[in-house]
Formats: sequence, structure tokens, C-alpha cells
Amino acid sequence: MDFTELVKQRYSVRRFTDKPVEKEKLDLCLESARLAPSACNSQPWHFIVVENPEFKNKLCDAIFSGQYSTNKFVKQAPVLVLIASDKGTFISKIGGFLRDTQFYLIDIGIAAEHFVLQAAELGLGTCWIGWFNGKEAKKILKLPDSVTVDIVIPVGYAANDLPAKSRKPITDIVTYK
Repeated sequence: MDFTELVKQRYSVRRFTDKPVEKEKLDLCLESARLAPSACNSQPWHFIVVENPEFKNKLCDAIFSGQYSTNKFVKQAPVLVLIASDKGTFISKIGGFLRDTQFYLIDIGIAAEHFVLQAAELGLGTCWIGWFNGKEAKKILKLPDSVTVDIVIPVGYAANDLPAKSRKPITDIVTYK
């Protein structure tokens, strides 16, 4: 499939079947994310793959409760991929300070997008989740203080058909000078 078709096909899946995700497909998604560009080649990401159903349920119960419960659907997915970050290299931190930009967040965003696009090409459904209890995730995963969990991506097979995309017209979002 060409890139434009892939972008049209990719959508946020919120209902998953219980069909297991093949390790080969998951590994291809992780490899695509690994190859993403990053500021000063800092590669500030770490991918945590949660496949164990008991651990996944415990994690979901903790990070999608209370004010975060709108995303409790994530528990249905057979696999979760959490993207954790450090703040990047010394040089990228200086650049970020001077530009008032957190480049490491841009970097993990690019890696996450590589992941979800590869998943879509392989017929897998994903949903990019940023609304969860990151402190609880860090605690359950026993991560060091220097690391933050920034993104949760449920991965599996969609239980519903591709919905129509609703986007602004190109004339509303592009200006030529």
C-alpha cells in the first residue's frame, strides 16, 4: 500500500478483538519506532511491552482509574506498548532550553507515529493514549526517577470497521505566502 493510503487507513481503535498479536508484527512495529529520527540522535525512548494478561490488568486498573477512567477500554487490547523517555542528551537539552522546546517529547512522538503507522500497515489497530496516571505507571513498572512514561499504545485487532475520517479542509489549515 502506498503512504497516502496508509495514512487514510490508520485510525484510533477503541474496541479490540481477543485475537493475539503475532510477535513478528509487534517486532516490526518496534523496529520502525526504533528507526525514528531524534534531536541530536538522542533516541530518548524506551518501549515497554506488556503482554502478560494479569500484569496488564493490574497496570490498567491502576493507570486508568478515577479521572483517567475514560480510557479504560485499553484493557481490552491484547498488548500494551508504553513509551517511556528520558530528557535526551546534554546537547539536545541545551537546544531545548534555548528554544523553549522539549525536543525529547517531539522525538518520542515521531517514534510513536512510526509505530502506529507500521501497525496499521500490518492490519493492527492502535490508539495513542496520553491521558493516564503516569506516576502509577512508573511505580508499577519500577522505573527510575529519571524516566517518565509519556504514551500508552494499546495494540490488537480492531473489533469494528474503519470509520470515516473527519478532518478540516486543506484550505482551512494551509497558507501559502
